[in-house]
Amino acid sequence: MKLAVTEEQEELRDALRRFFGDKSSGAEVRRLMETAEGYDPAVWEQMAGQLGLQAMAIPEEYGGAGFGMREVSIIMQEMGRAVVCAPYLSGLVAAAALLASADEDAKAELLPSIAEGTIATLAWSEGESWDPASIAMTARRDGDGWVLDGTKSYVLDGHVAALILVVAQGEDGLALFAVDGEAAGLTRTALPTLDQTRKLARLEFAGTPARPIDAAAGPVLAHALDVAAVALAAEQLGGAERALEMTVGYIKVRKQFGRAIGSFQAIKHRCADMFVLVESARSAVLQAAYVADERPAELPAAAALAKAYCSDACFQVAAETIQMHGGIGFTWEHDAHLYFKRARSSQELFGPPARHRARLADLVGI
Repeated sequence: MKLAVTEEQEELRDALRRFFGDKSSGAEVRRLMETAEGYDPAVWEQMAGQLGLQAMAIPEEYGGAGFGMREVSIIMQEMGRAVVCAPYLSGLVAAAALLASADEDAKAELLPSIAEGTIATLAWSEGESWDPASIAMTARRDGDGWVLDGTKSYVLDGHVAALILVVAQGEDGLALFAVDGEAAGLTRTALPTLDQTRKLARLEFAGTPARPIDAAAGPVLAHALDVAAVALAAEQLGGAERALEMTVGYIKVRKQFGRAIGSFQAIKHRCADMFVLVESARSAVLQAAYVADERPAELPAAAALAKAYCSDACFQVAAETIQMHGGIGFTWEHDAHLYFKRARSSQELFGPPARHRARLADLVGI
């Protein structure tokens, strides 16, 4: 298997690191956290027009760049390093659902707009559960069309999305529908979150007009969630990588008893453990991204493994970052808390590690 990163991919990484380093400083992240939208529209336009990031994973026939998950994982990793505030992950998951659907007309109409920067999201979770089996929201016929009734929770960027893909119970099981963000009967409420850099919303549908896209959305949703798991694992890897760098930089200059604390054996051992977690997470992400592009039949297991491992690894590294920065690490002024809160909330996003470990066990027959 060719898991090594190519020269072109490294060039992409370098360009992204420069861009996000300039656009997503700690001060800028804090500013965007406090805004209702949660992102900078000007930067979002640059991501689409200057870098073409929103088009990266969309095939060329639908107006995209035609790249795969290996390139997307690099994007997500660099966004995780900089704690970027942008509705990128939500659009990526929505595009994955559209690509897995059977409606060619919907693909031809909606995917080009996502590639150009239209904010899109996928809404499926209800109540406190991320399990697709718990979906109870209903779709019903209304004359020649369809309407939706019910509530979706924890919808990524649902408060600002112009296109909302909704999974609901249709006439023959789970079905996929497209809803305009300004549709009648749709109420959108931003939710309070631990990680203020990632916005979630509750969407309430009351006879809301919807366009049917796929009447058999079970496999569509499963694929989209696998893509979401790999992408989030890559973001977690980037955050853990940066947190480790911050920690190593700090222990080299912080002194106690006349010595840099990095010279103490106990600190060295803890940093070594953090390094192992980061590099193991890197292996899991590289494998999952490769499988997504080259062996899609193996994606469910690879995605579950990556999400489960990277969720715990990122959180452990972020927690150690807080501890080894000492008193300054606990303050609001230090960036360590941004990585810690992102790590903790990402553990639960798309389902906690335990759920993905159980899914992996089922897939491999344990």
